[in-house]
Amino acid sequence: MTQRRMGFGTAGRPKAPARARLWALAGFGLLALSACARPEGVLVPVAVSEVPGTRVDMLVATTRAPSAVTGVVFSGERGDGLAFADVAVSVPRDRPIGSVQWPSGPNGDPAREFVVTRLDQLQRTDIPAWFKARHGQKRRVLVFVHGFNTRFDAAVFGYAQFIADTDASLVPVLFSWPSRGRVTDYVYDRESANFSRSDLAYVLGTAAASPKVDEVVVMAHSMGAWLAVEALRQLALKDGRVPAKITNVVLASPDLDIDVFERQMQELGPKRPKITIFVSRNDKALSLSRLLAGQVTRVGAVDLNDPRYAARLERARGITVVDLTALQGGDALNHSVFATQKDIVQLIGARLSGGQDLGEEQGLVARVGGDVGSAVGAVAVAPILVFSGGGN
Repeated sequence: MTQRRMGFGTAGRPKAPARARLWALAGFGLLALSACARPEGVLVPVAVSEVPGTRVDMLVATTRAPSAVTGVVFSGERGDGLAFADVAVSVPRDRPIGSVQWPSGPNGDPAREFVVTRLDQLQRTDIPAWFKARHGQKRRVLVFVHGFNTRFDAAVFGYAQFIADTDASLVPVLFSWPSRGRVTDYVYDRESANFSRSDLAYVLGTAAASPKVDEVVVMAHSMGAWLAVEALRQLALKDGRVPAKITNVVLASPDLDIDVFERQMQELGPKRPKITIFVSRNDKALSLSRLLAGQVTRVGAVDLNDPRYAARLERARGITVVDLTALQGGDALNHSVFATQKDIVQLIGARLSGGQDLGEEQGLVARVGGDVGSAVGAVAVAPILVFSGGGN
């Protein structure tokens, strides 16, 4: 494949308007408030004779250090190596799609709150048996990588919520890296993501190599998107290509420097997976990130109405960008719309359940509304925009 620059560089550094700084300050405050509202020590397994809702069984791989605090399990500090756990979460019935009902304490009520019903430490040698025991007809794996400012318990409950709401019938694997769960530790979190990329590459490579797995889909949120793409890049540089079983990569609100992303796409090579990116121009968390990162545009906040981006994305083979700016609902920061906005959650679930590529734009938003063209230049104004790269 001819290496072609997508030309994001100069477009990625416009002078930030004053309102961007205001959004960043507002996002800082909202992030801090949301982190303070959640109790700690809630990952204590609750004995239940019958799960009164949906049970989500997940494999957790983490580079976090173990915690001596009961119910915390893994802290926000960096561990000595890669640790694994078999986790089951009970998700209550009759709750709004996209929501997590946090337990008020260690002994949560499974009838109305998210609770852990099983949490067993595993060794690396246990992983093949874990996949074998759970594959059934589900030979497709969804590896999720969380973002910045995420405690371990929030990663577990947030992923359980997404799996329960999408009902996608994929085997869930959570990769949790050492985030301290504090908005003031942005730089620490960013370095922790860098610290974890070889371990994520190992997890992805192991899943793809398993004879019990037919397909691997990677979904990463926020800062986790940088980590996910770096791990895929590492696999590509080591083996000459990304493993063929890794077919789709979904980057939700990626906190990823747009110049770095351009280079990563080049180095993934011509046989890279199909990539779908969910972006929003009113993502307040990414406004803060941009301010901290020297005013370089984050991939998750690209303005698809800018003709410079449209022309360049049109030449980007295998990349589809979905702009969710116009959608209502979701979280207060517009940073987790993929998991909290009802229509998008259900749409992703339907596509994953049907084995469809998320990057196939035909009918992509039929359940959300609006008509979407099949390529750049034939795009509806609302409620969402879809840009699909068709170049080589």
